Amino acid sequence: MSELKRELHPKPDQADDENASAKSNQDAVLHNADDGIDELVSGSIPGRKRRRKKKRKRRLTLAVLPTLLTLGNAVCGLAAISIAMSSNLGWELENQLLVAGILIFGGMLFDALDGSAARMTGQESQFGAELDSLCDAITFGTAPAVIVWQYSEGIGLPRKVTWAIGALFTLCVLIRLARFNVETTEDDPHDGFEGLPSPAAAGTIAAFVIAMPELSSYTVETTSETGKQIAEQLLLGSQIFVAALTLILAYLMVSRFQYPHVFQQLLRGRRAPHQIGQALFVLIGALLLHWLALPIAFCYYAFASPIKTLFQRWRQKDDPQTTPSSE
Repeated sequence: MSELKRELHPKPDQADDENASAKSNQDAVLHNADDGIDELVSGSIPGRKRRRKKKRKRRLTLAVLPTLLTLGNAVCGLAAISIAMSSNLGWELENQLLVAGILIFGGMLFDALDGSAARMTGQESQFGAELDSLCDAITFGTAPAVIVWQYSEGIGLPRKVTWAIGALFTLCVLIRLARFNVETTEDDPHDGFEGLPSPAAAGTIAAFVIAMPELSSYTVETTSETGKQIAEQLLLGSQIFVAALTLILAYLMVSRFQYPHVFQQLLRGRRAPHQIGQALFVLIGALLLHWLALPIAFCYYAFASPIKTLFQRWRQKDDPQTTPSSE
């Protein structure tokens, strides 16, 4: 009877030991059940975890190319600033600005390729967009302002005025880039821009400083005194013109005028009939006036759309019955 009581009513220590043992056995069963479920899930979808890891690694590898191209844009901008401001190279100022302008065009090439590489590899991301904007702020915002400061030295304008022009240009580039990031959606076809793109504005300034060394050579190589005087006046006028042009370009960047995405249209193979004539005109002009080809081409891109838009608005104002489709 006492043994039966002990079995039915065990001592507290013994009951605790048995409860602990039962609990540990229950935990072990649950752990084994969880392992079995994991094995069942992984077994039902063979190589699931392996494919996920491989996919992440593949994405990281493909993102390297667009990032390197974007950083190449920033390197070109920093090099352009360094060369334009350097006083230890022993070069003429016009040659320094020539190299700086060429580097801006190098940044434009990198900027055109990084977006295309990201879209082709499916690696468009917010990180890439923000990095691209930061690099554009250097190459197409700060570097052109430095070129304007250096190029406008000695034209009679106060230094504060030239500094303000360059600073305003940079600020408009920053506003333009911020607005582009906010308003551009993921499904944007990238066929055009609202406002003059900052690479085009910077390229317009760079095109003029690239053409200046050849214009400056006419002041020395021309034997006619009249020709030398004309070249000198053109050189001085170009310095004033670039300073005024910078203000206009700054306004066009923050405007709402529509501009086509030339590189994207060329990459997709889209050709309009009138573009063939334009291409022939540019080719002939480049052969005849090779040192003026770039300034003319960039000025045409910068001012053609605003002039066309303003002309259409003027026609609509004079003729209210005129519709945009008939224009």
